[in-house]
Amino acid sequence: MRIPITIAFALVLSVPALRAQDAETARILGAMKAELARSQKAFKGESSPPYFISYEITDDQVVSVNGTFGKLETSAQTRSRQLDIDLRVGSPHLDNTHGWHDEGGDSSSPIMVPIEADPDALRSVLWYYTDLKYKQAVEQLAAITTDVQVKVAQEDKSDDFSSAPPGRHYDELHVMNVDQKAWEEKARKYTAPFARFGNIYSATASFLGDIETRWYVNSDGSEIEVSRPFYHLYLSAQTKADDGMDLPRYESFYSSAPDGLPSDDSILKTVNQMIKDLQALRVAPIVDPYTGPAILSGRASGVFFHEVFGHRIEGHRQKGENESQTFKKMVGEKILPVNFSVISDPTLQRLGKDELAGFYDFDNEGVAGRRVIVVDHGILKNFLMSRSPIEGFPDSNGHGRRQQGNAPVARQSNLIVVVDHPVSRAELKQRLIEEIKKQNQKFGLYFDDIQGGFTLTSRFTPNAFNVLPIMVYRIYPDGREELVRGVNLIGTPLTAFSKIEAGDDAVATFNGVCGAESGSVPVSASSPDLLISQIEVQKKEKSTARAPILPAPIQQDKAGSGR
Repeated sequence: MRIPITIAFALVLSVPALRAQDAETARILGAMKAELARSQKAFKGESSPPYFISYEITDDQVVSVNGTFGKLETSAQTRSRQLDIDLRVGSPHLDNTHGWHDEGGDSSSPIMVPIEADPDALRSVLWYYTDLKYKQAVEQLAAITTDVQVKVAQEDKSDDFSSAPPGRHYDELHVMNVDQKAWEEKARKYTAPFARFGNIYSATASFLGDIETRWYVNSDGSEIEVSRPFYHLYLSAQTKADDGMDLPRYESFYSSAPDGLPSDDSILKTVNQMIKDLQALRVAPIVDPYTGPAILSGRASGVFFHEVFGHRIEGHRQKGENESQTFKKMVGEKILPVNFSVISDPTLQRLGKDELAGFYDFDNEGVAGRRVIVVDHGILKNFLMSRSPIEGFPDSNGHGRRQQGNAPVARQSNLIVVVDHPVSRAELKQRLIEEIKKQNQKFGLYFDDIQGGFTLTSRFTPNAFNVLPIMVYRIYPDGREELVRGVNLIGTPLTAFSKIEAGDDAVATFNGVCGAESGSVPVSASSPDLLISQIEVQKKEKSTARAPILPAPIQQDKAGSGR
């Protein structure tokens, strides 16, 4: 049974006790605080002193292993530390970041710092780049002040920056402890079965172990250390149909611990299923453009909501003059069926049996991650907010996120679709069949698995989405299912939302990495299967390249040996 919203809320009320700093953290945070205090004192004598400064140092410990067709392709271990500085001159009402969302972001060249916690070396880097950032900020503010005077006033007259209480938090430092040689052997083992098939043209197993530790201080008094492990196994294989269509198959697994990933036996079963699916896809019929009823699996529904809805409720998109602002004026209005709610909750580490990749304690602006009820029983209530305010939403709710080297903006975390009074999976299929008959359709569609998707949110392009399915089935009025290929799920957000009818009683989670203005950040999307009364699909792009003329070497060798 689905957890009611009121009960789920109680799950986030327990906050970890504040830990003491370890020696390395004390040295790093000590150097950052000392240079921050010195900079604030020195800049007071300038005509435009900074009103806010923050430093964030990100330590990345990475182990990556890649295998293909039973052999090792690459294996590497790296470590780096990068500095990000947010320095603001002017005032919270108008500062040097004003309008940068409309200009396409505010990224700069990486600022690398030593991986050794030497306070003097660290302070030297902080000193030099703080000075550089200050000079740039003063120039930016002068240009912005002129622009504001000569350009049409923005519709949204909210401030450029919001206040936030200082945060103090110290995680236990995680250290990379991965058996790299063992993963090299796993990469060989997981990809070896693909080598038996001459019509599978690429096959890889990619393991990534990444421990990201962030140290953050700001002029508000925040002092934060977070350390987050991320272990990801990604399987990919591709074949080609006789008509030239490329047919991929992907599987991915995420855990916060290396031993949390599935066993070898489980992975090899997945590999065998991938091979069966690829062989079936090669001979599956192509679906022509279609509008009609469909069921989206939980994973497909999660990506659907991430693309169709999630990006459009990120706060800065309600402020940017070039953004379509789909839902800006719809707060308090019904946008989903009354039994549907949508939550964004970075404080959840697990949902059922699944770990959630979008978990974090503090965002990249020093604000604690918070549970946000975005849609409450069909009614739009909230947006995901960074410290960039919008009209009606003056404060951050802990969703200011970035990849190193980018300025933070409001981003998704763990998106969860909650359905009251769900139906069983069998009943959902029966309702699909009823809808097929009602609409006098020959069939409906079931989207079982997807590879991802993308969406367009600016005013200069059609506000559309494109979800990229892999495993799609026709469902006929008699209940028969048939694998098909060659379709992409497309549409526009308001139309798509108006056609959602029901959800089932099982939840599936899609963990992935989302790329947007502030870089790539880990996210998750969880949803039950959904019945949609009308969707639209278009033909997938198709290569004109033929399959290889020569048979694969393994096939040639078998033929020559008489086996």
